Amino acid sequence: MKSLLVAEGAEGRATAVAAPIASAAAAHVDYAPRDPADSLARIFIVALFSFMVVRIGANYLETGRLTGLLLLASEALVVVLTVFRRVPLAVDRSLRARVLTTLAMMGPPLVAPGVSSPVVDDALSALFGGVGLSVVVVGKVSLGRSFGLIPANRGIVSTGLYRLVRHPIYLGYLITHVAFVAANPGPWNLLVLLISDVALLARAVCEEETLSQDAKYREYKTRVRWRVVPGLF
Repeated sequence: MKSLLVAEGAEGRATAVAAPIASAAAAHVDYAPRDPADSLARIFIVALFSFMVVRIGANYLETGRLTGLLLLASEALVVVLTVFRRVPLAVDRSLRARVLTTLAMMGPPLVAPGVSSPVVDDALSALFGGVGLSVVVVGKVSLGRSFGLIPANRGIVSTGLYRLVRHPIYLGYLITHVAFVAANPGPWNLLVLLISDVALLARAVCEEETLSQDAKYREYKTRVRWRVVPGLF
């Protein structure tokens, strides 16, 4: 569920540890190549999302919905990419980064489907949900081994959907959440996903404080203007 952009090759790895910018967040960035905390986080994420994949897979077999298949692919990618992700060159271990990551992840598991009548046609909400999940899946494939949840620099990726916005996975989540609320309106769902999405956008800013210490990412930002939503953010 992250947007970290990574460069390929030895040259990218060599330049990714450029001198930190002078900011309060920089004090929390860890440049150690390997850390037991990263291994523990990897185990936890794999276990959690493997459990989710089993539940989503069972639901897909029962309903046969395309959105269920896309969601299954999206969460299965989290498991695979977490297992094979690169060792981070720099990690933001600040309390702010951890809180934002947790809030952004908590929203979808807490929603309550089917609590009220949809405000749009089911086919339309399913279409938009499918589009959002497709963006998430393609974004994760583009990110590849640079994928991670906590803000970190695992290199700089600027291909695929990353040519359009700097955090395309987050854009996909926003589209999916809007489609879900349209199909399942209600104060609880709206509140939970609003908190989650605000945290998601704040996490994008938090991630970029770490990534911007890399000269290649600073150059990438001059080419791709928008973080998540073109024309807005």
